[in-house]
Amino acid sequence: MTLFTTFELERWQSVWEHRVRYNLSESGVHPMSIRELLELAGHELDELADIRMGYGQGDGSDVLRAAIAALYPGATDEHVTVTVGSSEANFVICWTLIEPGDRIAILTPVYKQTWGLAQNFGGEVSCFNLSFGRDWEPDPDEIARAITADTKLVIVTNPNNPTGHALSDAARGAILERTRAAGAWLLTDEVYLGAELDGRPTASFWGSYERVVVVNGLSKAYGLPGLRIGWIVAPLEFKDAAIRRHDYTVICPSPASDFLARAALSVRERILERTRNILNINYPVLERWLTGFDGLFEWRAPDCGAICLVRYSHPMPALELVEHVRADHDILLVPGEHFDMPGHLRLGYGNEHSELQAALGELKPALENLLAD
Repeated sequence: MTLFTTFELERWQSVWEHRVRYNLSESGVHPMSIRELLELAGHELDELADIRMGYGQGDGSDVLRAAIAALYPGATDEHVTVTVGSSEANFVICWTLIEPGDRIAILTPVYKQTWGLAQNFGGEVSCFNLSFGRDWEPDPDEIARAITADTKLVIVTNPNNPTGHALSDAARGAILERTRAAGAWLLTDEVYLGAELDGRPTASFWGSYERVVVVNGLSKAYGLPGLRIGWIVAPLEFKDAAIRRHDYTVICPSPASDFLARAALSVRERILERTRNILNINYPVLERWLTGFDGLFEWRAPDCGAICLVRYSHPMPALELVEHVRADHDILLVPGEHFDMPGHLRLGYGNEHSELQAALGELKPALENLLAD
């Protein structure tokens, strides 16, 4: 049997996220309802109800692709492929580019979909790391060691999951310089772009290099993960190769999701304002909670997204800790081991405000008992 790398985080969440009382494992904000979205965009519910549920256009409707292309200077609708979530986008890109023996460089820690895909497609993976001691910036020497002359693909998630960090201009420049020197492709997953707490948008990598392929979608910054709408923005020659693989996966996005995605992008700034409001109301609650443990936790305040990676000073493995919390208190957390970061927890704080307060209120004594000296 062929060796297969399991996506441990998704297995953990898929089994438990709908079976717990409080879910603090999510990395997005409290999702919008269809009614909320339609009202915000000025549509009637009957417009959705009247959509014929036939096959949609394979790479997304022309109108939706044009709306996405408008977010990327120099792109046209022909550069865009609409996918079923950003997860399908990442899968299609890795399938298109990676062959057995190819060298892949990945910025870590990271949501390990592309890390696992690279290995499952036979790639040889090198990592360069965000460093807690450098305020989650990568070491330029590590970048140089990981991205070598024979690297075929560099993968960066920016803003980052699980740290919530947005790369500095210096780090972006160093990654681009090494990628360009190698003639490698750069896959940049930008699904958290737009969820910046300070409202200053993170710059896309699009347009910075001729071999950049961008992934994004409506799940994280937009609070619409259930639409399962993602996209790839890529050079035309890459799209031709990728769309032929997309034909083997899901064929097309749902017509209903395509319609709702167009509605969402028509009021994009208002949706992102909603997201930022949730983050800026909720993060201080989490920060006060973390400081209430008398030095147990260390963390860096996230720049983006509803996630915070925290380090704790106790020998109990995070895998054991989160299972106790789930089994005994019905609260779901993400262990650092799912990011190759033992001794850490990823805490989601994008819940409804009252739910977050209640969940953290129950979690505090649970952790105090588990981690008592």
